[in-house]
Amino acid sequence: MSKRIFILLVLLMSLSLIGIIFVQAYYIKDSVDNEEKRFKSSVTDALYAVSNKIEKNELDSYFEKYQKLDKEKRSDSAAVSQLFIYQQNNNTKETLIYRSGVLEENYKLSSSLFDIGLDSINIKNIIGSSRIEVYNETEFSDKDISKSPILNIINSGRLKEAEKNYFDKNFKAARKTIPVHKRVSKEEIEGLLSDKLKTEAIDIGYEFAIYSNGLATKVHSDEFERDETSTFSVPIFYDENNQSSYKLLVNFPDDKKFILSSIMGMILLSIIFTSIIILAYSSALYQLVKQRKISEIKTDFINNMTHEFKTPIATINLALDSIKNPKIINDKEKVIRYLNMIKEENKRMHAQVENVLRISKLEKNELNISKDRVELHDLVEDAITHVQLLIEDRNGTITTHFNAEKSSVLASEMHFTNVVVNVLDNAIKYSPDILKIEVFTENIGTNILLKIKDYGSGMSKAALKRVFEKFYREHTGNIHNVKGHGLGLAYVKRIVDDHQGHVTVESEKGKGSTFIIKLPIIT
Repeated sequence: MSKRIFILLVLLMSLSLIGIIFVQAYYIKDSVDNEEKRFKSSVTDALYAVSNKIEKNELDSYFEKYQKLDKEKRSDSAAVSQLFIYQQNNNTKETLIYRSGVLEENYKLSSSLFDIGLDSINIKNIIGSSRIEVYNETEFSDKDISKSPILNIINSGRLKEAEKNYFDKNFKAARKTIPVHKRVSKEEIEGLLSDKLKTEAIDIGYEFAIYSNGLATKVHSDEFERDETSTFSVPIFYDENNQSSYKLLVNFPDDKKFILSSIMGMILLSIIFTSIIILAYSSALYQLVKQRKISEIKTDFINNMTHEFKTPIATINLALDSIKNPKIINDKEKVIRYLNMIKEENKRMHAQVENVLRISKLEKNELNISKDRVELHDLVEDAITHVQLLIEDRNGTITTHFNAEKSSVLASEMHFTNVVVNVLDNAIKYSPDILKIEVFTENIGTNILLKIKDYGSGMSKAALKRVFEKFYREHTGNIHNVKGHGLGLAYVKRIVDDHQGHVTVESEKGKGSTFIIKLPIIT
């Protein structure tokens, strides 16, 4: 997969994921907004119902009292309207007369039962009456109406609706002077609110109050606090002009929780599914990056391994060609020299193959490591002999500073020797100019520290974080200024970890590196 296609694929996947998250977030926000609107609508409906019910209860209560009052003093009566119908049937010779009228009676009543603080109140009583008369005469005129009819039906009584409307208007005008706490109680409001809110499926705690012209009255719940942004209000106790100076206010301390709880199931499912998508995307992206990295490492490894094998193979071929030369084949000294070259190059290739096989076995946990009591100083000395010729060939120096009084450790002699050799080999490779290596040991508590310091090219901060990764090399691709496959230090870490030890590196670009191996000592 080319780099351009890889980037395009990652970009498309990222855009798709962002789109899914955006849609989910928009859907959740829209659901919350709709739920808030429904909540506000339901609360407002409940408040208006409570306001109307309180007013109706007050009016009905006093209207019933009014209905039972005896008239204390009749002021006057007047006809509001009259209807007269005269009809004669020529076939039956019968005459029908229909009379209908509405009377208005005015009263001045005691106001004691109305609790309005006045001596008396003017009340109008509206009465309606109707009468049907049928006469059986051959001829009939207006002057004969005094005759007795054969059918006489009389109805009379109060026009209650009209009377109540008139009472309502006058009652409101009188009651608006009464303090609101005498018109309604906290218990009545609380009872009505609870019922109406439950009807609207709102079952959460609330606080309420009645305010007059923006000021608090005595009617309020204990914990009510006015907040303009979250308090619902509706007018209450309209006067005769359909105006109101009172407002019924309600707020809900836990309204946000209630709104979210109603859609919490949907939100949780959305979060779960979105998280699954993000995890799947992250995993897929990680695998893509990993596969691409593995592909690059594989290509890099093959290139480097090919280059490392190419040189010794070429050297071996040249040595063999030289030996076959008649002038040299009889020169025993030169033949031995070329045979030694072939042997060394063969050992070099064999070492590279063994390095790869050791790492493979370590990853499969197939490498059996038997540990014995060994002296770390002796192991270091043995490892130095393996690289002594390389150091001398570079006109370099290696010095030891064995300051540790106790150096006995439980280790595999072969593998730990390889560990030290690999670190020394790394120091040689990355010392392009002056080859100078120093080896230190010291005791720290129950541990021994082995420090191998070089004064080479050092490492960048990015390389320090990955130096122990398999196949990692600071110089990759076809740049072969430093030979290697990125396997040696990975092997070092695996072996040290298996010995219950710890390996770290300190380095600065251009100033060299120091590898520090810590191992537990045994007594």
